[in-house]
Amino acid sequence: MHNELTQKDIQKMQEEIEYRKIVVRKEALEEVKETRAHGDLSENFEYHAAKRVKNQNESRIRYLERMIKTAVVISDESASDEVGMNNTVSLLIEEDNTVEKYKIVTTVRQDSLKGLVSNESPIGKAILGHKVGDRVYVEVNADFGYYVVIKEIENTVDDGSDKLRNY
Repeated sequence: MHNELTQKDIQKMQEEIEYRKIVVRKEALEEVKETRAHGDLSENFEYHAAKRVKNQNESRIRYLERMIKTAVVISDESASDEVGMNNTVSLLIEEDNTVEKYKIVTTVRQDSLKGLVSNESPIGKAILGHKVGDRVYVEVNADFGYYVVIKEIENTVDDGSDKLRNY
């Protein structure tokens, strides 16, 4: 697993790890201790739920640490006139003559419902490095693809407001 991450992604992951270790871990352990005191553990739903929350937190910490350890750090800088990381791009989809806006982000922040597409997705790979007016072929698979025209590129600043995905 070698995800491409920006320095900002890694920073956000480290902040989440820190929060989970200091705040969430303490709360989860307290909840386990409190529910354990309620008696018979075999029939104690609250105890099992508290253990599950504690284990999920520990699992998320391990996942984030592994992501950071195996990450390939990529730059989020690009020329002002070409599509790069964290740019918002307006695309004319030739197939149905509609214009859609997408922000190019890394895989840990992608959310297609919010218009955040990964640099590793077919559309992200296809348009990176292109300029306004370029007609680009987006290859979805060997049998299907479509053309888009880059209408506008907004050089947006990564303010870190995009949430990391939970896996």
